[in-house]
Amino acid sequence: MNLDQEYWKYRYQNRQTDWDIGFASPALTNYFDQLPDRNIKILIPGCGNAYEAEYLFNKGFTNIYILDLVESVLSKFNKRVPKFPSENLIHGDFFSYHDKFDLIVEQTFFCALPINRRSEYCNKISNLLLPNGKLVGLLFDTNFNHDGPPFGGKKKEYESLFSNFFKIKTLEKCYNSIDARMGNELFFIFENR
Repeated sequence: MNLDQEYWKYRYQNRQTDWDIGFASPALTNYFDQLPDRNIKILIPGCGNAYEAEYLFNKGFTNIYILDLVESVLSKFNKRVPKFPSENLIHGDFFSYHDKFDLIVEQTFFCALPINRRSEYCNKISNLLLPNGKLVGLLFDTNFNHDGPPFGGKKKEYESLFSNFFKIKTLEKCYNSIDARMGNELFFIFENR
């Protein structure tokens, strides 16, 4: 399976986006609401419909960047949130992107990548984060009975993988998941080394 731009474009055009809950995840909005500095530089890679970016923008965060391989999802976001700075909509490959951020938000991007690219993902995130920058988000805490994506995983696997790149501050069952994912998600905060 080649999970390239054409694959994802096809999935979006044909509404094969079961992972898309249609709004910002409550676990993430709860975290965002606790952030005191509205000027931190934030990246949401593999942003899809970017409901979290919309939420942050509407809360007054001023330095948000969203990145996706599929240009049409960025165009759709631009129509939905027309005041969002268009220069912060990045069409491109996450693994080729370069910049530095205080915070990177993970929401269904990690689970969309082939499992054999997970270590590469961690390395890239670490390179994109400033020292002590944070990777925050949700991970599936279940293994799926299909070829994916999404690809699942379990807490012990994640601890083993992410601890090679980050200080694990939090990696716990998510208490405020949406009903359909309750008991099958982990909320995490990882700090760059």
